[in-house]
Amino acid sequence: MTNSTIAITSQLQRYLIEHTVREPAILAALRQLTGKMPQASMQIAPEQGQFMQLLVRLIGARRCLEVGTFTGYSALCVALAMPRDGELIACDVSLEWTQIARRFWREAGVDARIDLRIAPALATLDTLLQGGGSSFDFAFIDADKENYLEYYERVIDLLRPGGLLVVDNALWGGAVADAAVQDAETNAIRALNDRAHHDERVDLSLVPIGDGLLLARKRG
Repeated sequence: MTNSTIAITSQLQRYLIEHTVREPAILAALRQLTGKMPQASMQIAPEQGQFMQLLVRLIGARRCLEVGTFTGYSALCVALAMPRDGELIACDVSLEWTQIARRFWREAGVDARIDLRIAPALATLDTLLQGGGSSFDFAFIDADKENYLEYYERVIDLLRPGGLLVVDNALWGGAVADAAVQDAETNAIRALNDRAHHDERVDLSLVPIGDGLLLARKRG
């Protein structure tokens, strides 16, 4: 019998946020604006953003990569945690959503650290691989689920030894553990989790923060 992870009730979640989250005003403003959009569920939670900032600082990340930017909250979290000479390449296909991101990046004073690439992410990743690869310290994937495995394989190649990949939605609202759920997105996330589990190139942990964060550290 295995030990169970504590259940996160709404009361406990509120306590966690009140006693640990230190969200700057600029991040709170972006989160609140995005929260009014029909696609608001695509935005990461503030405790998740803060956890990612901690990871970026722990590994001293200077060169970062993001697949799926939306309105820019996660990119802003990462950029704020990087040194002034850090660089984040952010991949997205939406000019509409990333216009919001650009505005908040400028207001936060980190826009010079973020290189936004508007194109299908697979094409951007392939271009980066052709340019040399194995140079990124940190990467975050939070995009279309059916391409998760393709993103994973490319990003692992782009990470330096010791670099860290973080993948969002790895628990998918619990659907990954429900055999009755067989839609394409859920199966794609299952395939990614299975691939990472058996991937000898990485050290692995799946953390129940937000909708589940898969952490994969590239071995040396």
